[in-house]
Amino acid sequence: MDKFLYPISLSDFLVRASEKWPTQVACIDEGTPYSYAYIADQSRRLANVLQRRGLVRGDRVVIFMDNSVKTITALFATVLAGGVFAIINHQTKANKLKFILDDSDAKILITNSQLRATYRAALDSSANVKTVIASRETNDAETESESYEEYFEDVIDVTEPLSFPYRNIPTDLAALIYTSGSTGDPKGVMMNHQAMIFMTHCLDYYLGLKNNDRIINFLPLAFDYGLYQIFMTFSLGAALVLEKSFSYPEKIIETIHKEQITVFPGVPTVYKTLIALAQRKKTVFKNIRIITNTAASLSADLIPDLQKIFPNAQIFKMYGLTECKRVSYLSPDNLLKAPHSVGKAIPGTEVFLLSQAGLPVATGNLGVLHVRGPHLMMGYWKRPYETDQMLKEGHFPGEKILCTQDWFTIDSDGFLYFKGRSDDIIKTRGEKVSPIEVENCLDGITGVKDSAVLGAPDELWGQAIIAYVVPDGTRELTEQEIIKICRTRLENHMVPKKVIVVDTLPTTPSGKVSKSKLLKNQHVEVAYAGNN
Repeated sequence: MDKFLYPISLSDFLVRASEKWPTQVACIDEGTPYSYAYIADQSRRLANVLQRRGLVRGDRVVIFMDNSVKTITALFATVLAGGVFAIINHQTKANKLKFILDDSDAKILITNSQLRATYRAALDSSANVKTVIASRETNDAETESESYEEYFEDVIDVTEPLSFPYRNIPTDLAALIYTSGSTGDPKGVMMNHQAMIFMTHCLDYYLGLKNNDRIINFLPLAFDYGLYQIFMTFSLGAALVLEKSFSYPEKIIETIHKEQITVFPGVPTVYKTLIALAQRKKTVFKNIRIITNTAASLSADLIPDLQKIFPNAQIFKMYGLTECKRVSYLSPDNLLKAPHSVGKAIPGTEVFLLSQAGLPVATGNLGVLHVRGPHLMMGYWKRPYETDQMLKEGHFPGEKILCTQDWFTIDSDGFLYFKGRSDDIIKTRGEKVSPIEVENCLDGITGVKDSAVLGAPDELWGQAIIAYVVPDGTRELTEQEIIKICRTRLENHMVPKKVIVVDTLPTTPSGKVSKSKLLKNQHVEVAYAGNN
């Protein structure tokens, strides 16, 4: 394999780390450490399996798993084999999984056997997937396998490592990162190797990460914030400590102390919970030297409490979107100077504000944020119209710039201030939710005539999902019943926090539901009062 002075494929992070630090711990999963050499060996073996099952350059592999070392193995195996990976949250329901499998034209599905009921339901009407490789879980009940199913551990054990991994070039498509779309269906954000490698090095640089850092990650690996923790770790030969989720905060606290965590990526919901728990337990996290926040705005009011429980940590406030991963960050030394800002453009990129007419805006005036840089997406998978709404012609010949569709102001010192989103996407608990997808679920409930879903400000979650439901009169509907049904059909973060049953929904002159009127009416106040 040719050697370059810099990585040209995401797989180079793994290959180089395994050569330079073979025995060093790369990942700790469920308390078990795994070395770089081990993960490289497993990834090469699985890559060989993928190629033997017919994977060719550019084929898509959907990885439907929770946070685990096997997910990391599957990711690198896909890239080593020349494929394109798409990691999907393990809480995803069958109908959404089916959509993604069909939309991506995935040839292979790598998953957990415990998710068998979900993926089999998704595969019943999906013709593209020819092979399913499922990890065998210790508490998994024995069941008869389908002809297309194989066990992760079995195929790796009997297959030798791939001798000559596929040599991707920087402009090859590396990943489809599915994100909620305004149509209700998720969109696949196309990211190539060079964009993701640039972004990884940029994050490493401005955060000041080191080879001896120990990074905890409970964020979903399907979420780009969680995904990049893998690349940042492996690019430096550091250690990644995986947790399934933040569902058990006391376990996270125990892990922080036990594993001597030094880097803590989180979202506002997590920090608010951690502050309350740490104050109650009278504990501080002295080993942590860096904490980061993105996905939702970190209130300036939280900073003093964070500094108390993370006394030795630098706090990084950041803003980004899946279409380019990261846009800006506020350096820790500017926290007092611009506490409400999301900082300035990340190194190697530029940002600027334009009016809706495409004209520059004056300092302090509202404008739509635009981004220049090598980290922009290639576009949305199979969605040229939506791509054209986000990637615009730049100022220089042949250049594309990203229109974030988000409103900002910029002050005289160049600090950016986020003011609002120009679409209806809800950011709750660190994840993006399409209101239409929730409305589709509500409208499918027997007895529901119409529905509308919006995000309302929430101190803990960033935004709370509020659902308005109009019954059709055929049966009595209660808030508790509707929420219970939603829990069986939606991922946890998509379930409405409050359901309000109303007789009618306000509409615009064109007949569309007026969500602006809903936001202003008294029902939202009732929603807040009911959840304090």
